[in-house]
Amino acid sequence: MDRHWVRIPQHIQYKLCLLVYQCVHGSAPSYLQNAICPVASAESRRRLRSASSADLIVPAMRRTTMGDRAFAVAGPSAWNSLPDAICRCPATFKRFSKTYLYVQCFINFVFIIFSPCVVDTVK
Repeated sequence: MDRHWVRIPQHIQYKLCLLVYQCVHGSAPSYLQNAICPVASAESRRRLRSASSADLIVPAMRRTTMGDRAFAVAGPSAWNSLPDAICRCPATFKRFSKTYLYVQCFINFVFIIFSPCVVDTVK
């Protein structure tokens, strides 16, 4: 088994983050690059501490059923959920982001498996 095996939600998040990474570094199609906006480029947020981070602006949405699935919303949301250290390392982004999501998946899996045991020992 590959050590970078992740569940489907984490794999989707990885693919979204990879696509956003390509947008940020200019190797994605222009229509996708136009869908994302760094916090530092927004005039109203330029003076904030978050402007020095690699975060992206997540646009407001009207419909929660389909609006949050659009790339303009889902991509920046997935990107902002990654630690800054992963977003800022261009050479090893794929490896570090996949490892990070694998660890998150593993932690969630262990918590789900052993949570009844923890509850039983507390009683």
